[in-house]
Amino acid sequence: MNEYDVKRGKYDNVKADNLKTAMKESFGNVSERDGKLFASFGALKELTAWPGESKKSLCVETKMDPTVDDETAQKTIKAYNTFLENVTGLNAKERGKRAQKKVKQGGA
Repeated sequence: MNEYDVKRGKYDNVKADNLKTAMKESFGNVSERDGKLFASFGALKELTAWPGESKKSLCVETKMDPTVDDETAQKTIKAYNTFLENVTGLNAKERGKRAQKKVKQGGA
């Protein structure tokens, strides 16, 4: 499970309805069970997303299919990164910097 920070001012994106809309735009299909949203797309057998406890982060869990061709893998990565950027307000580089900062602060 990965937990992504959400940029200040973008916290509404993590609310259930907005999150569902973002997932539909990126992956096409979305279902809801037990307060979590589920989607599948390309190499993503299953993507599960839900708001973090503080409602200021996004939790995502993925199950991948490693047997897909390179083109499908690239489309999947692009869709996943676009989804994360739309919801968190942070691009891949910014998410990486924040993750590194968290690790350093945690002493790990």
